[in-house]
Amino acid sequence: MNDVHTDRAVPGLGPALYDKWRAADIGTVTDRLERALILELAGNVSGASVLDVGCGDGDLAVELWERGAQATGIDASQEMIYAARVRAKNQKAAIAFEVAVAEHLPFRSDQFDIVVAVTILCFVQDPAPVFREMARVLRPGGRLVIGELGRWSFWAALRRVRAWCGSALWRRASFRSQHELTSLSEQAGLAVATVRGATYYPRWRFAARLCARWDRALGRLTTVGAAFIALSAVKPVRPH
Repeated sequence: MNDVHTDRAVPGLGPALYDKWRAADIGTVTDRLERALILELAGNVSGASVLDVGCGDGDLAVELWERGAQATGIDASQEMIYAARVRAKNQKAAIAFEVAVAEHLPFRSDQFDIVVAVTILCFVQDPAPVFREMARVLRPGGRLVIGELGRWSFWAALRRVRAWCGSALWRRASFRSQHELTSLSEQAGLAVATVRGATYYPRWRFAARLCARWDRALGRLTTVGAAFIALSAVKPVRPH
C-alpha cells in the first residue's frame, strides 16, 4: 500500500449514496448513458490491463472485468474499497482493489494499457498531479479515459445552489470544461483523441426518459450543456 496515503474519503460520498442514485429512475437512465460513453471510449478491453482510478464501490471495475479486462482499482476511501472487494467477491471477479490516492499511484511507470477515471477530479483541488500520475502509469500507446462533471450545465448550476445552501459535498466540488480537461491532458504529455458530452436534460426523471434518446447525438455536437464530459487521450509512443 502507498505509504503516503491517509484515508481521504469525501464527506457524504459513500457506497450508500451510490446505491441510492442507481436505484432512482433518473439515476438509472443517467448512469446508463454515462457508462455507455465511458465504455465506448475505452474500446475493446479484452486482455488489457486496466486501472480504475477512484473506483468507488467497484461497479465499473467489475464490468470491465466482465468484458475481459485485467482490472485493478484504487480509491482514497477505505469504505469504498471494502464495498468494491465485497462486490468483486460476490461476482467472483479477480480484481485487485487498493486504498490509495490518485496523486500518488502505487504502480510502476508504463504498467497499464488503459486508465479510466470517472468523476474523481471534481473532488480534487489540483488535478494536474493526478493527470501526471495517470499518464506515468500508462504504457506508451495506451489510453486514458476521463469522465467528469461538466461546468456549463443545468446540473452544475443546481449543485452550486446546493453548495450555497450548505451542502458539504457540493461545496467541495469543482466542475470542469472541455477546454480544461483537454489542457490538463496535453500538459501531462497526452494526445487528446475524443471529447464527448452526455446528460443534456435537466435533473428531472420525466425529462430524462423523454430526452435520453437524443442524448448521444447531442454529445457528438457539443459539450455545452452536458452534465457529463468524457475525454479519451493517448500516451505517445517514444521514438527509438
